[in-house]
Amino acid sequence: MTVSDGRALVDGKPEWPGTMSGGPAGNERLTAVTGAVLLVLLAVEGVTILFLGQLLTLHFFIGLLLTGPVCLKIGSTGYRFYRYYTGAPAYRRHGPPAPLLRVLGPLVVVTSVAVLGSGVALALLGPDTGPLPVLLLHKASFICWIAVLAVHVLAYVWRLPRLIGADLRRHPARHGIAAPQRAGRWALLTVAVGAGLIVALAGVHLVSAWSR
Repeated sequence: MTVSDGRALVDGKPEWPGTMSGGPAGNERLTAVTGAVLLVLLAVEGVTILFLGQLLTLHFFIGLLLTGPVCLKIGSTGYRFYRYYTGAPAYRRHGPPAPLLRVLGPLVVVTSVAVLGSGVALALLGPDTGPLPVLLLHKASFICWIAVLAVHVLAYVWRLPRLIGADLRRHPARHGIAAPQRAGRWALLTVAVGAGLIVALAGVHLVSAWSR
């Protein structure tokens, strides 16, 4: 179905031809499904924080696992940022995020990198290598990260069902979604989670030093 200016209707919204699968709409769907995976993992990680003494191993494992999906999320949002500010027509027509979210975006990235980077550093250093400054950075960046992430999630979470549902439809072509690009998005997510899983399996043994 199309509207008078030649755009197709996807989820009841007009999209420009050629952008629905590999353009801004496809990028948006990739970001959404990655964000949904991160929400689940972060919820589990939040539970481990409440019971850190009993769930320290799981805390280490999930923290290391997060590295893959977080990198994909930063990559997908960074790509949209790059394409928009370098003047790509489809991305310019799609428009930028709201001003507040444009300000929060870099803060989400910086605090995410700080939390995960300091967590990985703590795992590698162990408790006997003078990790106090890194531990303080980990705790401080976590507090800042939770604050900016809460606003970020509240702004975007209501859109997740529509965006993810579009990629899960049985006949995507009927809704303007090309199957190869959809498969590519899910393949990227699988690779990101798989990479995080490899990191987690390779590094979870480091928790033994902290358990002592």
